[in-house]
Amino acid sequence: MSVQKINSPDRPVKPVYSHAVKIPGLIFCSGQTPVDSDGKVVPGDIKAHTAQCLSNLTSVLEAAGSSWDKVVKVNIYLKSMGDYAAMNEEYTLRLPDPKPARTCIQAGGLPMDVDIAIEAIAAV
Repeated sequence: MSVQKINSPDRPVKPVYSHAVKIPGLIFCSGQTPVDSDGKVVPGDIKAHTAQCLSNLTSVLEAAGSSWDKVVKVNIYLKSMGDYAAMNEEYTLRLPDPKPARTCIQAGGLPMDVDIAIEAIAAV
């Protein structure tokens, strides 16, 4: 089986992981946090941070040859479940219907103490 490691040219590259891994038929996207192309957390609330995570994932999906229409599963990690409703508002606006399968959990801690991280699995 062929395994292709992918890094989006629009995202900061980290030496400890690839932005996505592509195998025949599937793309596994690493969790994206609300950081800009310089790796700095963007200002704003959970809606702005959700939008940034989704935008970052869009760049990764495109670099891997996929799109949101082909996403089959999304995992969302929130610092606080108190942000669930506001996150859902932004998520609902930005993802095409029908929405992919999804899990959302409260995480004990996220990198750079951010309030959200989102990862996805997509078809090629």
